[in-house]
Amino acid sequence: MNGEGQIYVLSGPPGAGKSTIAARVRADMPDLAYSVSLTTRAPRPGEKDGVDYHFVSREEFQKRIAAGEMAEHEEIFGNLYGTSEKMVRQVLEQGQDLFLDTDVNGAESLRKRFADGVFIFLVPPSPTELERRLRGRGTEDEDQLAQRLGRVKYELSKAFNATYLVVNDDLDRAVAQVEAIIIAGRCRTSRHLKLLDEFQDT
Repeated sequence: MNGEGQIYVLSGPPGAGKSTIAARVRADMPDLAYSVSLTTRAPRPGEKDGVDYHFVSREEFQKRIAAGEMAEHEEIFGNLYGTSEKMVRQVLEQGQDLFLDTDVNGAESLRKRFADGVFIFLVPPSPTELERRLRGRGTEDEDQLAQRLGRVKYELSKAFNATYLVVNDDLDRAVAQVEAIIIAGRCRTSRHLKLLDEFQDT
């Protein structure tokens, strides 16, 4: 492959299954580098610092924003989320492919900075199923849940900017489709120009 790695970004509305699918993809494709996002929210049960997120204070997060260290950041319901640009560029420059999952605004910011990236938008099979999943998480009260559901139409409008759309109606199938997209991205002709040049020189 050519020298620089490829960035793969999985996004979608809350409740689409991003974290679950991302964990499966990382387990199945260990050669992918993975970007662990930063957040100021408290860990949920079972989450580990440095694995699910880098959990930092609001003050620390704002210092990184001021220093221009963030490739993207967003405040959602009082909590900050974001991705370190320095880490992303270091990984890509080393020739590694990088996979990350983020909210829809984070994906939009990354698309502007990494226009040749592969952007995968994940959706549940229906609005009813999305609400069922959000309620099933049990992580928001009714007011927070209403806020999240109110954002869904806006978030789904961002799907039109994605490279690919995956419907998460069956977890195994959705994981397989995301992995197939990554494999296809690695087979792009533009990623093998060095090899093709070698054939031309013989």
